[in-house]
Amino acid sequence: MMTVVTSGAKARNHFAVLIVALKRCATQKRSDSGLGRYEATLRLGMGRSCAPQRLKPQVIVRRLRRGLKSCPFKADLKSRPFKTLVWTRLTVVACLVATVFPVPSWSQEQAPNAAAPSATTTAASGPKADVIFVHANVYTGVPANTAFSSILREDSIAVRGDRIQAVGKRADIEKLKGPQTQLIDLDGHFVMPGFNDAHMHLADAGLQKLTVDLTGVKSLDEMRERVLAKVEKSKPGEWILGGGWDETIWPVQTLPSRWDLDEVSSGHPVFLGRIDGHIAVANTRALQLASVTLASRDPEGGKIDRDTNGQPTGILRETARGAVAQVIPKPTHDKLRQGIEVALADMAEHGVTSAQDFSTFEDFQIYEELEKEGKLTARISEWLPFDDPVEDLKKERDSHPQSDLMLHTGMLKAFMDGSLGSHTAAMLEPYADDPKNSGLPRHEADRLNEMAKERVLAGFQLGFHAIGDKGIQMALDAFAEAEKVARENKVKAANGGNDFRFRIEHAQVTTPAQFARFKQLKVIASMQPSHVLTDMRWAQDRLGPKRAATSYAWATFLNKGVTLAFGTDYPVEPVAPFRGLYAAVTRKSENGKQEYFPEQRITMDQAIAAYTTGAAFAEFEEKEKGKLVPGMLADFVVLDRDVTAAAPEKVLATKVLRTVVGGKTVYEAK
Repeated sequence: MMTVVTSGAKARNHFAVLIVALKRCATQKRSDSGLGRYEATLRLGMGRSCAPQRLKPQVIVRRLRRGLKSCPFKADLKSRPFKTLVWTRLTVVACLVATVFPVPSWSQEQAPNAAAPSATTTAASGPKADVIFVHANVYTGVPANTAFSSILREDSIAVRGDRIQAVGKRADIEKLKGPQTQLIDLDGHFVMPGFNDAHMHLADAGLQKLTVDLTGVKSLDEMRERVLAKVEKSKPGEWILGGGWDETIWPVQTLPSRWDLDEVSSGHPVFLGRIDGHIAVANTRALQLASVTLASRDPEGGKIDRDTNGQPTGILRETARGAVAQVIPKPTHDKLRQGIEVALADMAEHGVTSAQDFSTFEDFQIYEELEKEGKLTARISEWLPFDDPVEDLKKERDSHPQSDLMLHTGMLKAFMDGSLGSHTAAMLEPYADDPKNSGLPRHEADRLNEMAKERVLAGFQLGFHAIGDKGIQMALDAFAEAEKVARENKVKAANGGNDFRFRIEHAQVTTPAQFARFKQLKVIASMQPSHVLTDMRWAQDRLGPKRAATSYAWATFLNKGVTLAFGTDYPVEPVAPFRGLYAAVTRKSENGKQEYFPEQRITMDQAIAAYTTGAAFAEFEEKEKGKLVPGMLADFVVLDRDVTAAAPEKVLATKVLRTVVGGKTVYEAK
């Protein structure tokens, strides 16, 4: 059924028609065409709508009685001696209707900002669609609440402008076809809301693809071979940059050193980031240029690894990486743009229609260029650095309209700690496999709380990177302080409402007490399920069994009523969301041989919601995207399989056939 909105008078007429049909049923002179005419009338009374909802039986009966006043057969009903019997049967049948048939409910809250025809405009006479997609298996994201499907399914979508005009059955949707309407047959393929990656580093991903990409290298020797290949193609003295290495997948799980790189770098300075983005290795020439020596002190929130003689080994953790980063020549504008375009193409190919991104403001300005040229193929909410001065942050926020649904600045991101893989995530107790180490907190608590208050009073949303339980505790405490001050000063949230929607990015190691605090403070858990595929090899060694049992705890968060928003942390993990879906529903390695605390599995519907509606909620855009219903942005993907019906291991091989953003196809498989 295509969902509709009708005026009050028209609704009464619809229910009057239903009364007649029910009356015939009650007197055993029922005609099948009665209900058929009612449904046909309802379908053609189209206008602005949202997802269908079941009305309570009492509400239906109340509306039936109200409709009777204008019913042309009212006198006929009154003349019958069995009037009471008729109404009794009407009530019973109405209850059955309420139970079996979805009856539309059309609140402004459920269909906000819907760009659709007026309530009195029918599908046949209203504005025509620009594009109609037919012959599809449309997963709308709207709960169906039936025994047959948990999510409402339809087979066609009409798009007008950048919005969904209607969703329903082909016969109904094609009434919106005009002479200029493009008709696209999707061959029965699965269609779902576009993936909204709630946490990524778009520009870094692009640059990594243009430098020495070490993602997946299986040994130190392979890493050195790739560096050598780049050296041979480079000009004398040119910096050799790259990243993506992960020593935990090597036969000998030892961190690389500057001496390992010196042997293949021929005097070039080399700087290579680990897969998690929290430590890096530099060769001797790079350390010299950065003045990192035996006498160098560890910076606040960072660490310089040293050998037994106190000499730097080349491994720089967290803020210690900054010394080298400052002396690396900045990439040119053209190279930055090239990398961004490569990353955007990668996202489109994998069905990502929205990105919540932490790059630089210079990168944001390139996104603006692409938008003006009509080449921005994903919606971007760009995070700003929490540590920057408030006045600078305000200027950057005000430099681009917040109302631009394609591109705008978003929350402020701060770092509480590092990563588990690097042993730099801040823990309340020492690491199980490194008893003298509890990680590296990146902020001092009192100063953090003051900064959080100042920025919330300036109208910003806050999102804190926190992986260890100590880092999470720091974030929760800061959020509580900031919200208290904001409410005392009657300051609204970033969207002008009362829900501040603070976020913790990653939230990997959480204590039982912290789950309740998330719920109490309405903090969003912004998590990346594909991290489990990488981390399960060593996470329990890092944490010990007790802490590991409440790590990556998606099911517990949902059971406690905490909003989940899913992303990939691209390029830390590949941007393909299907790895995340697989991880969320199985908690197994990609080869299926290892399992990590399966009690934290969630359903496919829940995982999809975290990648769509949950991610949209986390950026205050749940009224714009995340579901395929009239009025929402026409952002969706066409897949080669129904991921809700496929075996979990088959989900990993899912291919995107088409990616649509704002009604325009930005990717189509060859």
